[in-house]
Amino acid sequence: MGIVYAIANQKGGVGKTTTTVNMGAEVAREGRQTLVVDLDAQCNATVALGLDRDQTPSSYDCLTGEVSVAEAARPAGPDNLWIVPANADLAGASVELPRVDDFELRLREGLGPVRERFAYTLLDCPPSLGPVTVNALVAADRVIVPVQAEYLALEGLVQFLDTLKLVQRELNPELTMAGVLITMHDERTRLSHDVERELREHLPAPVFKTVIPRSIRVAEAPSYGVPVDQHDPASAGSKAYAAFAQEVTQLG
Repeated sequence: MGIVYAIANQKGGVGKTTTTVNMGAEVAREGRQTLVVDLDAQCNATVALGLDRDQTPSSYDCLTGEVSVAEAARPAGPDNLWIVPANADLAGASVELPRVDDFELRLREGLGPVRERFAYTLLDCPPSLGPVTVNALVAADRVIVPVQAEYLALEGLVQFLDTLKLVQRELNPELTMAGVLITMHDERTRLSHDVERELREHLPAPVFKTVIPRSIRVAEAPSYGVPVDQHDPASAGSKAYAAFAQEVTQLG
């Protein structure tokens, strides 16, 4: 039975999509069937894996019940890696979904045979705590929260953890926190080290051992439509995501 992960944080620019794409590519490279579901109207995960922004069926169609997640999945390039693309229609989902009874369950109901087909399903969430992110948290088994190594990112994290507790209590009691992933860590700065220390010492949630460094190669890879392990496998960012993927798979 496969595992569904939501990669979520209401703050933008913390590495959600980068983590989803590169973790997915690393897990797939190990021979596991892996699915990325792009739930962000910006379509960044879709573009990062070499697809256009106008693909159909899309994750929007999964949320509206037109197709199942498994039916919308298509090969994403690297062996064993698949994607349900996003398109611009997702921008209206935050308005449309609340008009539907039990809208929080739409994505979970649309998963269908995904758990039998894919070892890992990664839900790339938009930078908000709106209806689409709630759908992802209700559909997921576990959540990974990328956090940039800056103090402002810590403030949003507390709010997100409160929302997570609400979802666990009211909608998905089986949801667990896999951990917080520190991203864009600059080894040269005192700030990055201070933020990492604060998270590890005081956060009431697990923090992954792996730290993702700030990396030009990681930032470049989406412009080529490939994960960083294909763009520059020897880079520090590629090695960090390989270590992170191994840490996640060891969770079982």
